Amino acid sequence: MWCPEGLHEGDAQLLGDIEDKDVLEVGCGSAPCARWLGAHGARAVGLDISAGMLERGLSAMASGGTRVPLVQASAESLPFADASFDIACSAFGAVPFVADSANVMVEVARVLRPGGMWVFAVNHPMRWIFPDDPGPLGLTATIPYFDRTPYVEFDPEGTPTYVEHHRTIGDRVREVVAAGLELRDIVEPDWPEWLDREWGQWSPLRGQLFPGTAIFSCRKPN
Repeated sequence: MWCPEGLHEGDAQLLGDIEDKDVLEVGCGSAPCARWLGAHGARAVGLDISAGMLERGLSAMASGGTRVPLVQASAESLPFADASFDIACSAFGAVPFVADSANVMVEVARVLRPGGMWVFAVNHPMRWIFPDDPGPLGLTATIPYFDRTPYVEFDPEGTPTYVEHHRTIGDRVREVVAAGLELRDIVEPDWPEWLDREWGQWSPLRGQLFPGTAIFSCRKPN
C-alpha cells in the first residue's frame, strides 16, 4: 500500500515489472512492502535505521510468509555498491525524516542501475500548513507553506523522539533533478468514495478537499 488513500501497488504498478528484479525498500520499518515485493517475484531488500522496527519485521517473517534480507543503516549512506538495484521505493519511509533528503536522492541514484526506477511517497507538502487533525480543525491553514522549520517531538527528558522535515513540491523536484534523476510523474491519489475510516490526520473530510499524499516517480537515465 502506497498511502492511507488505499493505493495498492498491485493495482497501480508504479514500480513496473518487479519479477526477478533487485528492489531496495528505503525506510522499510517492519518491511511489509519489501515482504510483499518478495512474495511477488522480486529480490527485495529492506533498509531502515531503526533496530526496533527491523525486529518487528524479523518477528513477522518468523511467523511465516516470504523472507527478505533486512539491513540496518541510514538512508543518507546506503551500504551498497554502485548500480546494485533495478528499483528503489519508499512508502512514507526515510525521506521526510532525514535532514539531508537531497543526499538520499544522490545515494539512491548511485545504487540504481541505468534505467532504474525510484518511487517514493510522502505526506503531500501542502498538508504542512494544516494542523494534524482529521476533523474541522484540520481544515484551517495555520503554518506557512514556506516554513521549513522541522517538526520535533520530545520525551520527558527533553530528548528528541520524532523529527519530520518539510520540503515543498519544488524542493523535492530540485532534489530529484540535482541527483541526476528524471522526474516522470507526481501522483496525488484521490480519496476513494469507499474509504470511510480515519487514520491519524487522514479522513474523508480532509481527503475530499485536498491531497494527503504525493508520490514521486523517478527514473535513472540509461
